[in-house]
Amino acid sequence: MVIQLNPEPEEQDEQILADFPEDELLEITRVERQKKSDHRYIIHFGAYQLAVHEDVMIKYRMITGNSFLKADLEEIVVADERQRAYVEGLRYLERKPRTSQEMARRLREKEIGETIIAEVLLRLQQERLLDDPLYAKQWAEQRMTNQRKGKLWIRQELREKGIDKSLISEALENITPEQELESALQTGRKKWNLIRGDVNDKRRKTGAFLMRRGFSGDMVRQVLNILRQEEDFEGEEEDIYFPD
Repeated sequence: MVIQLNPEPEEQDEQILADFPEDELLEITRVERQKKSDHRYIIHFGAYQLAVHEDVMIKYRMITGNSFLKADLEEIVVADERQRAYVEGLRYLERKPRTSQEMARRLREKEIGETIIAEVLLRLQQERLLDDPLYAKQWAEQRMTNQRKGKLWIRQELREKGIDKSLISEALENITPEQELESALQTGRKKWNLIRGDVNDKRRKTGAFLMRRGFSGDMVRQVLNILRQEEDFEGEEEDIYFPD
């Protein structure tokens, strides 16, 4: 099986500028805004043309009358690809935070080269727009508090999102045993009270339910013991006899 890698910037330059003449000064004859895009422009060099982002056009002063060699345009193509990747990254972050791996996967889907992906990831990390440690911490807290998931479940989710093992461990260490027990107890108690049957049925079904949600065996046993005690206490209350 042949694995097709995304083209590197040099390969993309060759593809985009394949028809441009070598060692010939190319003068810009016309600049027009690209249809259906507010920030991309088509730069005409007589019979040749090149599309670039507005920021790149401004940076390299690509205005009518200015001239460029093909070597200059190769640099511009790389700069444009880098800008396109960055803009795509910002767009992908609009709805919610992402991990570095999720961002890299997204840029590959947009056919961005690996070298530029690495550069864009670094830029987004430096700008704190990609922050895997913070992402892992917030994800763990949210899943534990709002979704009532156990640490085992959370660990697996973060692994699938490409978070480094050390960052996962740090994020989970911020969750105290008391917090996890409270989360397990709340979701376990709700399940326990919905089950119709004897105590053994309740223990079995509630235990399996908590295990599926990613709570450890020790944590599940603690919760089941507490729930059993609560039920016994309620039963004793019902049997209390108040004499006349």
